[in-house]
Amino acid sequence: MLTSATESTSGHRDDGTTSDPAGFRHDALLYHSSEQMTAVAAPFLLDGLPAGDLAVIAVSGESCGPLRDAVADVVGNDPRVLVLERHNLYRARTPTAIRTFRKLAADRGAPGRRVRVVGEVDFGTTDADWQEWQRYEAVINASFAPLPLWGLCIVDATLPEPILTAVRHTHPQLLGPDGGRTLNPDFVDPAAYLRGLPVLPEPLEATPPTLAAEAVTDFIGLRHAVRAQLATVDGPEDLMEDFLLAVDEMASNSVRHGAPPAGLRLWTAPGTLVCTIRDSGPGPTDPFAGYGPAHGEDLSAGGMGLWLARQLCDHVAISRDAHGNSIRLTTHWT
Repeated sequence: MLTSATESTSGHRDDGTTSDPAGFRHDALLYHSSEQMTAVAAPFLLDGLPAGDLAVIAVSGESCGPLRDAVADVVGNDPRVLVLERHNLYRARTPTAIRTFRKLAADRGAPGRRVRVVGEVDFGTTDADWQEWQRYEAVINASFAPLPLWGLCIVDATLPEPILTAVRHTHPQLLGPDGGRTLNPDFVDPAAYLRGLPVLPEPLEATPPTLAAEAVTDFIGLRHAVRAQLATVDGPEDLMEDFLLAVDEMASNSVRHGAPPAGLRLWTAPGTLVCTIRDSGPGPTDPFAGYGPAHGEDLSAGGMGLWLARQLCDHVAISRDAHGNSIRLTTHWT
């Protein structure tokens, strides 16, 4: 449970007591220089090593060298210090980062020990990218809650203000220039934060669709029709297959579990695929839906459709109106 006491990154509060090592911690540092960041982040990683914590560095190239060197100056080539390629982790789809950190916690976590991560999210260049990684920052507060992970998100204080505001809303604690850890008064309950995010417009939806199917009952025929359209698209074959599988999963959910009528619209354009599947039912109501299998590690229990779609597509948007719900799948390539 959070308190208003100031706490150092070593896990000790100002009142001298040691904090409970169980469960996820999610801190943020808004830094103004590489030197300032290193002065806070290096002690954060080093403080855990005597207790057997794993130290993970996943930051930009500009930040990685100084931070890695500062840690190595103290502990040398310590196998408990792991450097991850930041671009592969944070510019892939958000489930990739979630799976990576879950696996680290499972493989390296132990009773009384944590995996300490200094991470620097690449928020991308588009509004949709920004929003997806903002969602990630809120989601992991719940998704990682029971895990022995301690994340310190370092954030360039010169990033656009909407991103900085999102950082303040999604991190329960903030670190100051001296490494002091304090309760963040701007933190927003993750479920409320996710529900408050708008569904961003997709310009292609304002144009005539490449394929439109209303009141779908023949799921097999629909699949063949979508595959035929994707076969005409000049894009990577693996992306086409991934997109088709995601469409299959979402269309199947709408036909089998939603309320009729179910419909589908597909748009294709150079470098972009968009598909919207809708039905008259309420759709997913859990704001964390699709950021992990619905039934945990028991994949045989089903509930994998939205989870797979988030892994197979760049963006998944869920919206509702008086007529039902829709799920929009988007994939880009260059």
